[in-house]
Amino acid sequence: MSIFGGTISDLERGLNFSALKQKTIAQNIANVDTPNYKAKSVNFADVFSDAKQSIISANRTNEKHFNFQMKVSTPGVYNYSNFRYNHNGNGVDMDKEQANLATNQIYYNALVDRVSGKLNTLQTVIRGGS
Repeated sequence: MSIFGGTISDLERGLNFSALKQKTIAQNIANVDTPNYKAKSVNFADVFSDAKQSIISANRTNEKHFNFQMKVSTPGVYNYSNFRYNHNGNGVDMDKEQANLATNQIYYNALVDRVSGKLNTLQTVIRGGS
């Protein structure tokens, strides 16, 4: 049985998802004036289902070969390929991105508060309830 298993691991995955979503939103906002840039989004279910399938390992036929793994792509991130918002082919809706940014920040803060509460509970148990 792991002390940090279960809930804390799930919260960690949620924080990783939120960080990826934050990065994607920031890329969209940074490219709001880039011609033909297509907005990106992150799908929560795809992040967790593709996480194990996104790493490729090399087959070593000789012990002197380098052992490496390569990440194929960021799982769960996709483009809105057929969507044009601006006349220059750009697909970024600034109002939508700002709303997504605010929503993601609230989600992230809730997860951080929950992790903090879990760790405070563990600290109380370690101290013997005092």
